Order: sequence, then C-alpha cells, then structure tokens
Amino acid sequence: MITTIALSAFIAAAGAWIGKRAISDHRASLAKRRGLLDEAARSFPDARISFAPDHFPILVSRLEDGRQVRIELLADTMVTRRLPQLWLRVTLSEVSERSRPAIGVLARPTGAEYYSLVHDLPEWMAPPQMDASVLMRGDGRATACQVERAIAIFRNLLSDPAVKEAIISPRGTRVIRQVAQGERGAHLLLRQIRFAVTTISADLVSKAVAEAQSLSEALAAGGATTAVHEAA
Repeated sequence: MITTIALSAFIAAAGAWIGKRAISDHRASLAKRRGLLDEAARSFPDARISFAPDHFPILVSRLEDGRQVRIELLADTMVTRRLPQLWLRVTLSEVSERSRPAIGVLARPTGAEYYSLVHDLPEWMAPPQMDASVLMRGDGRATACQVERAIAIFRNLLSDPAVKEAIISPRGTRVIRQVAQGERGAHLLLRQIRFAVTTISADLVSKAVAEAQSLSEALAAGGATTAVHEAA
C-alpha cells in the first residue's frame, strides 16, 4: 500500500515537473522567436519590426528606390508526413502598379500551402521542367514572350531547393524560402513548434530581397499605371 502511494506521488510529481518544464521551454522559445530578424534589421536603416500573433517578427522597410519590402517568418504545420517548416517570405511592393501580368510558381505543391498566391491565380500553365514537381499559374494576360522570360528566371530560382514560391504581379513580387525544419522531439512528443535557429542571417534576407528584385526586373518592359502601397 505504501509502495503504491509512493509510486503515485512520484508519478504525479514527475508529471508536474514535466508540465512546468514544457511551459518554461515554450515561453523561452516564444521569446527567442521575437529576435530572429534583429540581425537583418540592421541592414535596413529605417526598419520597423512588429510581431505576428505567434510571436514571429515582421520587418518592414524601404529600399533606396522607394519600394517597400516586407519580411516575414511563417511557421507551417500543415505539411504532410514532414516536420513543421519555417518559411521566409519577402514581398517587394512597387511604388506604382506595373502594366504586367501576374504569374508564379510553387515548388512541390500539396494543396495545403495556405500562404501561397499561386493557388489563387486562375490559369494553369506549363511549368519549367525541374527535378521536383512545380505548379505554375497566371492571370491569363501574359504574352508568349513574357511567359518565356518568366520561365527562365523561375527555373533559375527553383534550382535552389530552398525556394518554395516565386510570384510576379502588377503590384509587386514575392519570394518564399525555407529557413528551418521543426525540432522532431518537440513536435512529436510535446506538439510544440520549435526551430533550431537563433537568427535569420542578414545575408539570407539580402539574398531573398535580391531575388524579389530580379523578379521585378524580369518583365520590366511594362510601365507604371497607378500608385500602390503594398503588393497583393
């Protein structure tokens, strides 16, 4: 009887300790998230940082030419048979809307990419031939020449397996890159989302911004039409 009581007390105490430790670790993880873009922010003199409800930072700034750049981190738990993914999303908004079509590609599509703009485009298009599966869609306004130029730059971007999505639209461009996978133990045992990264390097952010700029220039023949403030 005494042994049973002692065992029950030990189990209860162990459970309480594990629960307390899990809460403490989760709070520490949330605090760490908030600083993930601090290094990158130093590359933008007028950077403004806010925080999403899940505590991941959102960095907004402007390039020298006046265009707004928005840098976000997205935790994706809707992946099938894989660990959670942490995505870096860079959106470059044009100062004025451009007279060009919307066209984009999504690598390794599953249909569960809630963050994807490609899924919202109405026209299915033949994608560039790559080792991985690729979904390519547009708004139906691209000329054959524009499609050819877009495919060339999409093929170049998707040769890097970390690139998940690339979009060109009249209002701006967007690039989404993988930056980390979730920690297996935290995900499987505690159902928590933790990523083994302490910072998103300024070099990686600069690379993604440069890729968004290259997308903007890919169909640069079109002129400005109306002023815009943020890419769709």
